[in-house]
Amino acid sequence: MKILSDEEVSLLPDTPYNLWVRGDLDDYVDTSEGSRIEIIGGQVVVSPPPEFPHNAISGDINYAFVRAHVLQPDYAWRTDQGTGLSLIGVGDGFIPDLMILDQEVFLAARRSDVRTLVPDQVELVVEVTSYSNAKYDRQPTGKGRGNNKWNGYASAEIPYYLLVDRDPKVAQSILYTIPDQTLGAYLHQEAWEFGETIRLPDPFDIEIDTAEWKPWSE
Repeated sequence: MKILSDEEVSLLPDTPYNLWVRGDLDDYVDTSEGSRIEIIGGQVVVSPPPEFPHNAISGDINYAFVRAHVLQPDYAWRTDQGTGLSLIGVGDGFIPDLMILDQEVFLAARRSDVRTLVPDQVELVVEVTSYSNAKYDRQPTGKGRGNNKWNGYASAEIPYYLLVDRDPKVAQSILYTIPDQTLGAYLHQEAWEFGETIRLPDPFDIEIDTAEWKPWSE
């Protein structure tokens, strides 16, 4: 993982957020293929490409939603992987591992040829932690308290945030709900140990099998 220094940021022709929204920031940041460039808490954060165990978990969650859509043609939810989420007003730009959108919102965005999504379009975000950058996904505590994705999603009033924490000391999936925009915090959470079935409540009403989920290898 790499964070651009103040000096590197000062050499950019525009703010990192404006460049990110236009899709131009990649041209000014030296990265390996497949890396993610995000604006988190105002910092330019470059993360390495996720590994297979990480992607397998986000794929399992995606599969659960796709399966529900196949079994129930009127199922209201669609998934998106890899699109940027622009936090208008906050000045951050995230690339969640998975986003869940209402079917009609999904189709409207598709027909509008948008580059990135905005919080009003998204009902649930999913992040799967990796060893190098887990602190950006978690609820900050102690010295780590500050602006990260957990704060950003809450400030943007994303209704649901599912965090899959692969740290061997945690090995849990945590669903955060009731975002408080003023505090930049979620006020409620529910957790499942790896191996337990995640049961997402209404409006999703689906189960996610976690039998194959494992912590990262240290």
